[in-house]
Amino acid sequence: MNLTEDYTSETISLKPDYEGEVIAVLTASNFNTGDRKSILYIHGYIDYFFHPHLGEFFNTNHFDFYALDLRKYGRALLPHQHPNYCKNIEEYFEELSLAILHLKSKSSGVYLLGHSTGGLTASCYMNSGKERHLVDGLILNSPFFDFNQTKLEKYISQCVAKMASKISSYAKVNGVLTPAYAKSIHKDYFGEWDFNLDWKPIKGFPTYFKWVLAIAAAQQSLVHSNIQVPVLVMHSSGSIKTSKFSKQALSNDIVLNIEDIKRIGKTLGNQVTLLEIDHAQHDIFLSPKVVRERALNKMMSWLLSN
Repeated sequence: MNLTEDYTSETISLKPDYEGEVIAVLTASNFNTGDRKSILYIHGYIDYFFHPHLGEFFNTNHFDFYALDLRKYGRALLPHQHPNYCKNIEEYFEELSLAILHLKSKSSGVYLLGHSTGGLTASCYMNSGKERHLVDGLILNSPFFDFNQTKLEKYISQCVAKMASKISSYAKVNGVLTPAYAKSIHKDYFGEWDFNLDWKPIKGFPTYFKWVLAIAAAQQSLVHSNIQVPVLVMHSSGSIKTSKFSKQALSNDIVLNIEDIKRIGKTLGNQVTLLEIDHAQHDIFLSPKVVRERALNKMMSWLLSN
């Protein structure tokens, strides 16, 4: 499938926030039929939907497919906004609720599929989101359940974030995320994927301290997680920390620690399945073909049994 020809995007107008006008964008496969179960894909941090092969896989396996660009991300980023900024992860609940209601009106079932920060957002939504009762299952692709830092590093970074954000709501730091991951997936470097570098820059966007605190609070809230639907938590078989690209970046999660994903993932609810994917990258569905196809097929087996 082709992202330009085979998908249609619809703007969702949202309530204005502290920066003014706010929108989200819902993208739908043109091969949806409107009379079967649906998948709603939620992207990660410094990210947006650019995965046409994902929609093709679901359509081929008799699911409708939709993807949401959250406020201040990708297609939904407006000129007056700070990219990827939020003060509270629940800011995204408005567009999630509207998207879920839209899918439910057309579908026999709704499943959320969240990657990285999108996985954290979806998990929080399934604990307290307004329309969570309309969702039949949750799939998490390398969810961002904890910062990939030591306890001391986390303590220091949280203290710095609290102090800096009191001085300015838009206090920020550059270069927190290594460009090694973006280089490992973009076709102009070491990957096979093309994406808009204005929306997903190789060097990333500045990281706002308010965002750091919002993510930390969301992660902490999962201590009391009690998700009532089946949950699939997918993660790589290995993770490494690196500031420069190497071949290991093509077969490991170089963004998050898989031990954090497993530790927290199993506590999300009473119907959790952990699924390890050998040699997967951080975004499992952008891994080399053999790896991602294995992951997609295992995910579909879980879906069909739930």
